[in-house]
Amino acid sequence: MPSSAHSDAVGAAARRLLNCEPTTVVPIRGGGNNRLYRIEDGNGHPFALKSYPRLADDPRDRLDTEFTALSFLAPHGLAVPKALAAWPEGGFALYSWIEGAAPGAVRPNDINAAIAFAANLHRLAERPESKMLPLASEACLSAEEILRQIKGRQTRLAESAALFPALSAFLSDDFRPTLNQATQRARQGYDRQGWSFDAPIPHRCRTLSPSDFGFHNAIRRPDGSLAFVDFEYFGWDDPVRLAADFLQHPAMVLTAEQATQWRRGIAALYGADHAFQHRLSLLYSLVGLRWCMILLNEFLPDRWLRRQFAGAEATAAETQARQLIKAQARLTAVRAALNQD
Repeated sequence: MPSSAHSDAVGAAARRLLNCEPTTVVPIRGGGNNRLYRIEDGNGHPFALKSYPRLADDPRDRLDTEFTALSFLAPHGLAVPKALAAWPEGGFALYSWIEGAAPGAVRPNDINAAIAFAANLHRLAERPESKMLPLASEACLSAEEILRQIKGRQTRLAESAALFPALSAFLSDDFRPTLNQATQRARQGYDRQGWSFDAPIPHRCRTLSPSDFGFHNAIRRPDGSLAFVDFEYFGWDDPVRLAADFLQHPAMVLTAEQATQWRRGIAALYGADHAFQHRLSLLYSLVGLRWCMILLNEFLPDRWLRRQFAGAEATAAETQARQLIKAQARLTAVRAALNQD
């Protein structure tokens, strides 16, 4: 959509959802797939207006998922935006504005805040109305599902690799043997426990997850506390994925002490599932390899279009080179974890 046309759409959405003429519309740097605006009504009250582009390669209804998630979570006192109004046909939703800034360096209490947030989600999973919530986007309820997603992404990237020699070398020489090693370790571990590699975990072992949880999706409020945002992929998932994603998310860097703090807190939280810690150990490397593939999305032609919509400033070549370096770093960390076993 041309920028002028999108600006017109933003103005129309603001008027429609506020039921008045906005006095301020300020673009805020959004995520990789959307745009965010700070708008004010005639009384100077701020709101967050979020635009969700329709993506030909992604049929997921991210607006409905996020609006439904926040409609469920906010009334229970969680530090999240409140869902106020939506215009699904136009691809916009209105939320309460949370004053603050990016969290910056991780503070001692931040890990506790993240654990407490995960605990609140796990507590809300016991409420009857939570059963109506969907699975998280690309939920990984079995080991086989994690592997299936990795291989699916690997296949798509291989189709683009002919144009990118560095990507081709990474996939064939580095990634493939590490995936084979991690898969063999996980399968053997499951066999020793007598577990099914492809059977989904029972519902009692699942939790509610933002599916992109971390400090990259948090706001540090003026009092120093954290609020969490971005629930476009929210839903039911294996807590192993939430725990492993948090530790390996490329948008965050945790110290060894912080990682240990998270592991201890999360183990206590999900301790009722006696298999949790062992499954986390067996699947940790596969989750990391899944991140390697996600980091390389920029090599897929259709993904670049959505980055442009969200206001990407770097060129495609610059972004691809940066992402390949990140994928190589994640693969190195996965190898180190495997070699410790």
